[in-house]
Amino acid sequence: MLGYDLQNVFPDAVAQGRSPNITDEAAISTFILKQDPDLVINAAAYTDVDGCEDNREIAFKVNGEALEYIAKACDKTGAVLVHYSTDYVFNGSREEYVESDTPSPINAYGESKLLGEKNIINCMDDYRIIRTSWLFGTHGNNFVKTMFTLSKNMDTVKVVNDQFGKPTYTKDLAQKTNDITGLASGIYHITNEGVCSWYEFAAAIIDNAVPCSSDEFVRKAKRPEYSVLVNTKTTQMRHWESALNEYLNTKR
Repeated sequence: MLGYDLQNVFPDAVAQGRSPNITDEAAISTFILKQDPDLVINAAAYTDVDGCEDNREIAFKVNGEALEYIAKACDKTGAVLVHYSTDYVFNGSREEYVESDTPSPINAYGESKLLGEKNIINCMDDYRIIRTSWLFGTHGNNFVKTMFTLSKNMDTVKVVNDQFGKPTYTKDLAQKTNDITGLASGIYHITNEGVCSWYEFAAAIIDNAVPCSSDEFVRKAKRPEYSVLVNTKTTQMRHWESALNEYLNTKR
């Protein structure tokens, strides 16, 4: 989903799919050293939050250990590394989080993504870690597409109203990534603006969403109640409702 939009923003980049395998240290190191790039953007991740609970080994390899391999190779070539992390590195005990707040994940997905952050920071100096949240976009599966599917097949769609965050349009995130590459090394919180619950997000997409509590909709992985990322380092992106309207118009 994000990779396709990044291709539009970086049309001259060498775009790779699932090869080389980022969990294969020799393969990914050889590839990066051969390309000798100025910039590496890693949009690969294992993002199935519930699946990470069942497949911890895979999650930690893809989201955590692989970033050590990528970061070491980037450090050798002098390349800037851009990597995407998540709001789920936080536990949700506060209503919002800035870049300098201490992470404390409550699920395997967040733990694996935090390991990736730490491996980058420990292995190189010139990096941009972009924490983002609630992605939706034209390519791949996402919450918006899921809501449309459920809405067609169900009289009402129950969506939790006690988990809050910021939806992010991958087209906007990809464009913002270009700006971030020119800023100082560090961690950035990049989302569309505006806070909402999952139910409020759903209600902006379909007309038969109904609110429910997390207790009524139990998932394998625990989710943070609040995972609102606050951007304190760069200009803000547009409101998520504006981005969603553009996305929906492109789908019609």
